[in-house]
Amino acid sequence: MVFVEWLFSCEIACYIYLLRQLSTASAKMPQVMVVARNFMDMVAALPAAKLDMLYDSAFICEAVLRSFPPLAKKYVLQMLYVLAPVPAAAIEEWVLDEYASKHKVAIDRLVQLRVFVEVRDRRKEVSYKMNIKFQDNMQKYLVSGGSLPRQPIPSSITGRLPTLTELENYALEQWECFLLQLINSSQVEKGTTQNSVLIPRDNEAPKLSENGFQFLLMETNAQLWYIMREYISSAEERGVDPTELISFLLELSFHTLGDAYSLNSLTDVQRIAIRDLAELGLVKLQQGRKDSWFIPTKLATNLSSSLSDASASKEGIVVVETNFRLYAYSASRLHCEILRLFSRVEYQLPNLIVGAITKESLYGAFDNGITAEQIVAFLQQNAHPRVADKIPIVPENVTDQIRLWENDRNRVEMVLSHVYEEFPSKDMFEQCCDHARDNGFLLWEDAKKMRLIVRVEFHQEMREFLRRQR
Repeated sequence: MVFVEWLFSCEIACYIYLLRQLSTASAKMPQVMVVARNFMDMVAALPAAKLDMLYDSAFICEAVLRSFPPLAKKYVLQMLYVLAPVPAAAIEEWVLDEYASKHKVAIDRLVQLRVFVEVRDRRKEVSYKMNIKFQDNMQKYLVSGGSLPRQPIPSSITGRLPTLTELENYALEQWECFLLQLINSSQVEKGTTQNSVLIPRDNEAPKLSENGFQFLLMETNAQLWYIMREYISSAEERGVDPTELISFLLELSFHTLGDAYSLNSLTDVQRIAIRDLAELGLVKLQQGRKDSWFIPTKLATNLSSSLSDASASKEGIVVVETNFRLYAYSASRLHCEILRLFSRVEYQLPNLIVGAITKESLYGAFDNGITAEQIVAFLQQNAHPRVADKIPIVPENVTDQIRLWENDRNRVEMVLSHVYEEFPSKDMFEQCCDHARDNGFLLWEDAKKMRLIVRVEFHQEMREFLRRQR
């Protein structure tokens, strides 16, 4: 991977870490699927001591509770005022046998996030007890409620704030600006790329890695979680405690959408983070005569929601016809560039993108690591409401052809190998074949002409075997 710095004047740590993963020179890399993980996956990965530190905040406890599946939430509420450990066998009796799989998922998630702590008695029977910090904070929160670490600034100080529509447009523009930078990284002048986005290799134009193209086809909230995961993962490299960063980001999701909050109420770490988040569109920064403040956008308030809930309200834009014509009802330049990754865009009207899925455009996508299944999934997930209820959403002849064109490229697999011939006897030839076959390295054999081919990594072993036979 080529290490990168952010192209703009503000060096943003999350961009740097993300572009390390998504941007590379044109050398071919192994295909690695980008996995979208939400906030609670990151929280569960923390060491037990740091996870317990997070539960000092009632809002972190509530965010964790929100993330649980329904059955896990029920278990938490049932055990909220139970101080003694409850046997695992007793908890299993709370559900019918047909829901045993959901019960296991719920218990596993509760244990992963240390809301339930395993206790074993002398007979090694398992019981579960609630995390003391989590239990105390949730009891207080349910009885007396809670207040955020910071209160909104009165409108008498801020004056007119952006409307929710203006705020959503701002977040969308910032997010698209970031994604367009990834797509257009190959258009950066060579002189500026040496120490910025990419380092060209052998005078070839830089381009996104396979991970980068997969990232661009993900849902917006999945993309956001992926960036936040990388941003938090790189925190220690910047001398920042990941626990403090996670705590701040989860608390941010409880702020009121559209309200203004003073920057003076933030710690140094939080002040640096809020400026990074502003570049991604999670918050909007404003400067008054005396005070400065930030305004959370919808991207920030969605941080603690589930992936399925956050993605459910997305409206699609794409219509695909049986003649491979593609229509996207959007004025977004980002949508146009994403469609250009796997289709031939013919023209763009103010609110309509017209293109076609061709063999050549798909071969270009396959060369860049995009798979047929990813393209089909993208077309289905982004289908226009007029066709979203149809079965199939994308015409079968189109999806079948996309997969066939991908298979055409995979019909021949190149394997480095060695050929052996001119054996002194039939017996030695058969012994060599058996030896290669037993070790799983035999690729081909011709008994009549006494020839065999083995994988290149087995060549030295085969030479030693032949030497021993002599």
